[in-house]
Amino acid sequence: MKNFDENDIQYQTAKKQVEQLRGFYTHLFIYLGVNLIIVYYNYTNLEPGESYFQFKNFFTATFWGIGILAHAASVFLPRTRLIKKWEEKKIKELMDQQKKY
Repeated sequence: MKNFDENDIQYQTAKKQVEQLRGFYTHLFIYLGVNLIIVYYNYTNLEPGESYFQFKNFFTATFWGIGILAHAASVFLPRTRLIKKWEEKKIKELMDQQKKY
């Protein structure tokens, strides 16, 4: 196995991407687990003849799902030029501040 220089920019970029992916997959796993528990609870507490397909049974999954989609977009969609340019400018600004101290 090749040793990587932790100060290498490519290494740092790849490490950041892996951390973002891990964060997304953790979020997704928790979302699925919690919503499975909610589905089970809601299903077992239905009144006789009551339909499961009511908004109250999908409230958490719907709104948390919107958050999951936003998280997925931030991880998987390519960054726009404007965002990259802002990030580069901010990095330079912070590095310049650190040099002063």
